[in-house]
Amino acid sequence: MFEIRIICDPADTDRVSDALSQAFTVGPVRQHPTRDGKQLRLYVTADHHSNTGPWPAPDEAYALAPSIVSEIGWTARTAADKSFGTRLPRDFWLRKAALLDRIALRDEADHIPGDAAEVANEAAERLMSLDDAAVICDPRHYVRQQYAHWITNQ
Repeated sequence: MFEIRIICDPADTDRVSDALSQAFTVGPVRQHPTRDGKQLRLYVTADHHSNTGPWPAPDEAYALAPSIVSEIGWTARTAADKSFGTRLPRDFWLRKAALLDRIALRDEADHIPGDAAEVANEAAERLMSLDDAAVICDPRHYVRQQYAHWITNQ
């Protein structure tokens, strides 16, 4: 969440307020005159929109995903094939986070104790950091949304 301050002509306040609400999730706009009284200062608390669309359920997000075993193999091969110091592409981090989420979901459903959920959450947070995603949500929901979008566009 962040604060935006805009100084504008009083005739532009509605247009500016509308543009802000289209670009961000905003709170009420507070208006104060500038010192010279000729313009208005607009203050608004804002946050990034929560990306596009609702958070898909795990079954929906992973409907087209390869098997967990296949993804483990792909992840291991991709990591091993990169030379030391080479950046792995976003797809790697997305697929790894989705894989760990799927493992955690299976463990949770089978009531298997362990740290799979914690590891999945850490991988999801890494993806959000890589994407510079300033959304307020469960990181694993973010992974599901991004994975569903990615896999349907492959």
